Amino acid sequence: MKMYLDTSTPTTILRLDDKEYAWESGRDLAENLHAFLRDKLAENGAELADISEITFFSGPGSFTGLRIGAAVVNALASELDVPLYDHHGNKVPVILPDYAREANISKPRK
Repeated sequence: MKMYLDTSTPTTILRLDDKEYAWESGRDLAENLHAFLRDKLAENGAELADISEITFFSGPGSFTGLRIGAAVVNALASELDVPLYDHHGNKVPVILPDYAREANISKPRK
């Protein structure tokens, strides 16, 4: 089963083969992304081991969303030993998010 994931906006997009799912993840992405993936795979009679390749929208987009999504797909591709592609169709060893600008990191308050 081919998987495509886009976490660049508050609406997470998941494609499993020819089916597309949208989830208003907002600030719950890190906490609930794995459950979302598991539930959608189960709806299709599949599990993580059935994923044959992964494509990820690597940006630009939300700094946090891209970091979370990239970490998840990098770990899945490594653990499942499946090919990993960026959204341009390039096979890559790991996804490096494209933030399109420097991170806006505020200084500590103390």
